[in-house]
Amino acid sequence: QVPLVESGGGSVQSGGSHRLTCTASIYTFRDNFMGWFRQVRPGGEREVVARIHTEDGRTRYGDFVKGRFIISRDSAKNTIYLQMNDLKPEDTATYYCGAGGTLHLDTVGVNIWGRGTQVTVAS
Repeated sequence: QVPLVESGGGSVQSGGSHRLTCTASIYTFRDNFMGWFRQVRPGGEREVVARIHTEDGRTRYGDFVKGRFIISRDSAKNTIYLQMNDLKPEDTATYYCGAGGTLHLDTVGVNIWGRGTQVTVAS
C-alpha cells in the first residue's frame, strides 16, 4: 500500500494556528473517507480529530474541536489539510492521517495510516 505522507508538525504557542498536510496516492484518495487522528501518548487511544469524504466533501469533527479546526481537501493534489486554530496545550499530540472507514468518530475500517507528525502547543 502506498503510504500517506504527512507534513506540517511542529511547535506553536497557545492560541496560535497551524496547518497539517497529508498527501495520498490517487487510488487511496479517490472516493474515500480520510481523516486526521491524534494520539496523546505512545500506545494510547487514537482519537478522531476530523473526517472528510474526498468525493463530496462531507465532514465530521470530534467533540473537542468545538469549531477550532477545519478539515479540507484538494482533489487535484490528492491532499487533505487540517487547519488548526486557537490551539491549546491539550492539543499536544502526534497527529496521524488515515484513509478508509466511514465518517464515524472511530478508527474502524481505517486501513492506511501515515507515520504521524508531532504537534506541540506551548502554554
